Amino acid sequence: MSSFSLPTINDNPDGGWGPSFANLPSQFKFKDIPYAPYSKSDKLGRFADWNDISGDGRQANLGLTSGATTRGGATGGRGRRDGQPAFGSGTASAFAYFHAEDESSFSLVDSKATTVRRGGAMMRGRSAARGGAGFSTRGGAARGGRGGFTSNRGGNAQRGGRRGWRDWEKNNRTREASVAISPEWTMLEEIEFHRLAKLRLDVDDPEDLDTYGRLLPYDKSYDRVTTKTEKPLQLVDRIKYNTTTSDDPVMQELASKDTATVYTTDVILSGLMCAPRTIYPWDIVIVREGNKLFFDKRDGGPFDTVTVNENAADPPQDPQPPNPNNPADKAPEVPSINSATSLSLEATYINQNFGFQAVVEQPPPPPVDFNKPNPFYGPDETEPLASCGYRYRVFDLGITEDEDLKICVRTEVDAYNAGQGNPREGQGLVTIRALNEFDPRAPGAGGAPDWRTKLDSQRGAVVATEMKNNSAKLAKWTVQSILSGADLMKIGYISRANPRDSTRHVILSTQSVRPTDFANQLNVSLANGWGIVRTVTDILMKQPEGKYVLVKDPNKSIIRLYAVPLTAFTAEDEDEEAPLEMEESEEV
Repeated sequence: MSSFSLPTINDNPDGGWGPSFANLPSQFKFKDIPYAPYSKSDKLGRFADWNDISGDGRQANLGLTSGATTRGGATGGRGRRDGQPAFGSGTASAFAYFHAEDESSFSLVDSKATTVRRGGAMMRGRSAARGGAGFSTRGGAARGGRGGFTSNRGGNAQRGGRRGWRDWEKNNRTREASVAISPEWTMLEEIEFHRLAKLRLDVDDPEDLDTYGRLLPYDKSYDRVTTKTEKPLQLVDRIKYNTTTSDDPVMQELASKDTATVYTTDVILSGLMCAPRTIYPWDIVIVREGNKLFFDKRDGGPFDTVTVNENAADPPQDPQPPNPNNPADKAPEVPSINSATSLSLEATYINQNFGFQAVVEQPPPPPVDFNKPNPFYGPDETEPLASCGYRYRVFDLGITEDEDLKICVRTEVDAYNAGQGNPREGQGLVTIRALNEFDPRAPGAGGAPDWRTKLDSQRGAVVATEMKNNSAKLAKWTVQSILSGADLMKIGYISRANPRDSTRHVILSTQSVRPTDFANQLNVSLANGWGIVRTVTDILMKQPEGKYVLVKDPNKSIIRLYAVPLTAFTAEDEDEEAPLEMEESEEV
């Protein structure tokens, strides 16, 4: 009978894991090296990992490994799965296996990355799966879905939208402020648009003070104009005034009677009420005299013109001024007919002439005279007046019944709708505006469809595009119509007869909308607008008497209030600047 003898068991009297090093023979190779460094938080996995491959392609980790061990051996991994580095990862691995023979000639079968070719471009690996420069994939073979590529203009594939040619240059362009900020000015307040958008104030119906001017009936034949029966836009010789608040004799008379606290016009007030929608810079000059505030515009300022595609993703651009540091860039670039400034002047011209043309000159129906004649038409004037009526109205901005805070607004209407009531009593009043198309293929068109092919059959798409590209302009027109108490707003669609000629235009169609309904479509809140006006008024009423200017930052959604000298924006201020310009020219 064979005998069985037990093997020698080396106990560890120190209480550690594994045999004691003291009992190992002196010639043992790994006598002074632990099996593998690991912490108590690591989970023990396998004693030997035969599947891991180190950076040089050879198998490693023939020793005891923990669950935190990764590629390159027990101590040379990337870290634990929870994001923390493995315990002992900074030490050199003593258990890596190195083959004595040369294995450089060996390679894995079919280890090449998938190659994707398209139009001469070649991409490998993850770049092909995620989409690289020039194109991107949607559910391609690398993701197990439908194959196919989406072209990106400009060679930049980005998530969230396409990029155009030289868009980096367009985004870096900075606009100039509508008025030069002088070092003598003192900034008092800075308000972000997102704060203005949260304001609310409900205002009751206004009180009518008096009416001025003469109205002609609207020509209803323009409601039947189509792209096939287009009418040319005519140059009508008429006079229409856009006098600022302080120069209005009626406003001065009402202020002398303490009719209200704030005095302004519907053009200025609508710009302030729709401030969060604006992109282009603007400014409002405010004068406090005693307990009264006068909101004014500057002659030739942003309130005298009409913007084009202000809210488009890629609005029209003006040419960059010459760089004085570059000798080769001395001559300024000639602005094209599709630049922002040229389009603004063209749109202003179109709006004025369409309003002059879309009325009936010869009765019937007869013109309607308001209570008093036009306050700006002097006895020496000989040119004919345009159809325009002024309604002076007072809105109560008081929050409580005891608070006396009223605003007097001069509102305008352009015509009246015959057969819709008495215009003298505020019935059947009409405001006339015009949208213009310059060139659907030009930069800054905002993706607008061709009106001649889409206006009759797909008017909704055309209107939706205009509401997106001209949100600020349409909102201001709508607010002006509501402030004046107009029943209808006529919007004409006017295009160039030739996209390359900005002097000849044709009327393609006319749309009739109710201002209150159109405000709901545009998501225009009158309560938010009145809240903005009340907030600005409260800030100004805390300031002493003097002159102030409210400036929209040209490149940020911020408005700033400055205290300026009393001579700012006056003829004296211009006279002081003129000699300086002459001296500079003489020095040159």
